[in-house]
Amino acid sequence: MSSIPQMPIGNMVELLTDMYTSVISAGLPIKTMPSVMLWGPPGVGKSQGVKQMADRISRNTGKKVNVTDVRLLLFSPIDLRGIPTANADKTLAIWLKPQIFQMDPDENVINVLFLDELSAAPQSVQASAYQITLDRVVGEHKLPDNCIVLAAGNRTTDKSVAFKMPKALANRLMHIEVEGSFLSWKKWAIATGINEKVVGFLSFKPDYLMKFDAASEDLAFPTPRSWEMVSNILNSVSDDVDKNYPLIAGLVGTGVAVEFRTWAHVYSELPDVEEIFDGKDPKMPRNTDALYALSSSMIAYAREHKDEMKRITNAIRYGDKMPPDFSAVFMKDLMYIEEDYRVKLMKVPEFMTWLNSKGSLMNGSV
Repeated sequence: MSSIPQMPIGNMVELLTDMYTSVISAGLPIKTMPSVMLWGPPGVGKSQGVKQMADRISRNTGKKVNVTDVRLLLFSPIDLRGIPTANADKTLAIWLKPQIFQMDPDENVINVLFLDELSAAPQSVQASAYQITLDRVVGEHKLPDNCIVLAAGNRTTDKSVAFKMPKALANRLMHIEVEGSFLSWKKWAIATGINEKVVGFLSFKPDYLMKFDAASEDLAFPTPRSWEMVSNILNSVSDDVDKNYPLIAGLVGTGVAVEFRTWAHVYSELPDVEEIFDGKDPKMPRNTDALYALSSSMIAYAREHKDEMKRITNAIRYGDKMPPDFSAVFMKDLMYIEEDYRVKLMKVPEFMTWLNSKGSLMNGSV
């Protein structure tokens, strides 16, 4: 797919958010912009990226954004057009509108129609997408003017369920190929509350965020989606990695799960994070893996106490004592806790002191 642009999920979210925000704010018709097709391997985060985009558009425009997620793999052309029935005097056939197209036309609302797994749908269903993407209609049913149309699918080279897209449909779409990026994923993960052990391990081993090999017969392999499921287990069932090892291995594969389990043992050697936020000065670990784990634990704790700026200040003082590279990682991750949290940090003298003396280590993140 060398003829289309490639970019990390985070860049795609920013690009599309800016595009649609500009159109909406200017009062232009949304259909001014072409429908977008997102290509990428399974589990890379296409669906999550669309949800992030919707949230940002809502913040930028002040409008409510509703996302309708349609898995086209499960639909037939008849499902999209609706069920035929007789009109009131039983002289003509009319088509009942499918529930998925029952959208709010209010001017204070933006609808996002997300046609997921488009490339996995049979070509007869893809043909029905012609009208949706270009004319914004399906049979007799018309999408409201406040509707953004996005589609996504796996590449044929991924060896997942994927049909070649007809050229006539392809030419109706703006194509973007998305790829995994640890830095953009980490920013999302911290703000979302992905388990600290998952974030810490992947900070230590960022290449394990995405290990998809189309030629492999493995059923379980690491992707942003499978790591999110690991996080759900650790957050909702138990954060004991040893206990949940079989479940974790069933998501990311035994090889990666073994390394994750071994690495997680370092948590028993970490200082009490609560003491750090209380202003105490426990002994700093020296090992690289322990420092990644400590930084991740401190960020998770900071997220839960983000408005307690005195305690955040204590953590900044402690973070300043870390080796320079880890200190920079910690300070950068603090800014990811929530949107515009950096504004609060700029009011903390200790953070500004660190920024003035070591801020160059952050590579322009501020």
